[in-house]
Amino acid sequence: MKKSIFQKSIYFLLFICSFSAYGQNTLNYNDEKGSPKATLQDVKWIVGNWTGEALGGICQETWSEPIGNSMMFNFKLVVDGKVVFYELGHIIEKDKTLLLQLKHFDGELKGWEKVEVSENFRLVKVTPMHVYFDKFTFEKISDNEINLYVVFEDSGKEMKFNFKK
Repeated sequence: MKKSIFQKSIYFLLFICSFSAYGQNTLNYNDEKGSPKATLQDVKWIVGNWTGEALGGICQETWSEPIGNSMMFNFKLVVDGKVVFYELGHIIEKDKTLLLQLKHFDGELKGWEKVEVSENFRLVKVTPMHVYFDKFTFEKISDNEINLYVVFEDSGKEMKFNFKK
């Protein structure tokens, strides 16, 4: 049975859409739109001590209460009983919106980025259950569970981290 060109086009379109749907938990920042207004109170639900499994090991992430226009965090990945890397960063209130900034360190606290450089993720959108930064999303599942979605720059692939208190 021959398929019409219309049917083939529909199948092709569905095939393409299935690939573009992968990684749809993150959004990209748009310079023309800019960042929406937001405060740390909008993201306060992130505060806590979180643990999960990813990247072949145990991940720990701790977020502080908002103080001084900042919510600080630290992240640690432990594989086979050894620290692989740390992250240190914060979400800050700046220009009536939020900015996520972080730096990486190896297991001996040697920085990956230059001293004066941090990775910056601009705010894209805030909902009661999501905080979307450029290629970096926090999703509230419950008061004791969150997901983080991160697009890795090298591969362009999105990865999900599931954390529980």
